[in-house]
Amino acid sequence: MDVTMLSRIQFALNISFHYLFPPMSIGLAWVIIIMEGIYLKTKNKEYYKITRFLVNIFGLFFAMGVATGFVQLFAFGNNWSQFSKFVGNVFGSLLAAEGVFAFFMEAGFLGIMIFGWTKVKPVTHYISTILVGLGATFSATWIVMANSWMQTPAGYKIIGEGIHRRAVITDLWAVYFNPSFLTRLGHVLLGCFLMGIFLVISISAYYVLKKKHEYFGKKMLKGALITAFVVLILQLWSADSSARVVAKHQPVKFAAMEAVFETKPNTPISIIGIVDMKDEKVYGLSVPSLLSLLTFHNLHEAVPGLNEFPKEDWPHVPTVFYSYHMMIYCWGGMLFIAILGLIFRKSLDRRKWFLWGAMLSIAFPYIANLAGWFTAEVGRQPWIVHGVMRTAQGVSRVIHRSDVIASLVMFTVMYTMMGVLFVYLLNKKIQKGPVFDDDESSSEYRDPFLELNKK
Repeated sequence: MDVTMLSRIQFALNISFHYLFPPMSIGLAWVIIIMEGIYLKTKNKEYYKITRFLVNIFGLFFAMGVATGFVQLFAFGNNWSQFSKFVGNVFGSLLAAEGVFAFFMEAGFLGIMIFGWTKVKPVTHYISTILVGLGATFSATWIVMANSWMQTPAGYKIIGEGIHRRAVITDLWAVYFNPSFLTRLGHVLLGCFLMGIFLVISISAYYVLKKKHEYFGKKMLKGALITAFVVLILQLWSADSSARVVAKHQPVKFAAMEAVFETKPNTPISIIGIVDMKDEKVYGLSVPSLLSLLTFHNLHEAVPGLNEFPKEDWPHVPTVFYSYHMMIYCWGGMLFIAILGLIFRKSLDRRKWFLWGAMLSIAFPYIANLAGWFTAEVGRQPWIVHGVMRTAQGVSRVIHRSDVIASLVMFTVMYTMMGVLFVYLLNKKIQKGPVFDDDESSSEYRDPFLELNKK
């Protein structure tokens, strides 16, 4: 493999491991905001314990997200210096805004959120929790905005020639609200929310199954399943909107998502299939005309096939096809769990088979989020900025193959160790559950918020 492919593999490893944590932080932050709001409204001590427990989990995900996020900065400088030079004027505005308006807000109020339970007034603590959630969401907003510009660039012009070419902003608002930004942002944020919800479902099901901290498990499981169902329906609408934007602005990617090789009327959607690149066919089960209907609201209109475009502009079709369908399958798995939970909501604690499935369902949003990003990023290839700059043009000129291999091995070892440590710490927190030092010594619950109000 050449330097370009090795650098792509290294970046995929870095960003995939990093992406295990920020989406969960975003989704979990909004779950915490809801739980703390319910506590302030009801003064029910159980919601206080639930909120504090989820905040502890959130802190662990946030720490891992920050630690793995900084690696991306070095990757841009070391492996992708030509790309960094090309997009510096555009990304400088976006990522600087992400640091100033998002990360500082999130990090600035995180300490109050985690450690301020008995140090500040209840309203002050809740405002801090909301600001942390907003900071996490704003951070995702700017990152998705930058990535969306790579997918559908707008509001720029090219100056210079050769290796000195670079994009400069001509219309900042066009850069911000490039054609794919809003639909992709909605899709990503809903995916983040699903990760937070299904973490709660998984932990709650575990507690009910093991008959420990059952007040947490029973209260949270039913509410989380209802919320999951609503969000999954919204995600379906978001997916439809996002797909039509891809069809309009990135037709090659769209054709690869369903491995449509020939332009024919009544274009089908594959339910399950195997891509044969040699014969340029998909073998499997499909629904005739469904892709035409979803794309154009017309059963007969043909979706442009890959053969309409030069082969040098094709992405790796099997990877895009399989990752896209894996995302859909995981969405279906989540919906199945949510529907079963609603059907059996009055007897969930007696259905061990369901509790096992709910406990393991945390894998669905994780795989779906990663598969979605793989679809978006591999589907954009061979362009690093779609239609403007090819991936091979973005790699650093002075980096060597051996350097990338050595760093790839180092990152693999480092992430393995970090992953093991993370799982250990997460399991330790889950095993302990919503029990805290300030109320373990007494059977009578002492509410620090109410004590502060008395003062």
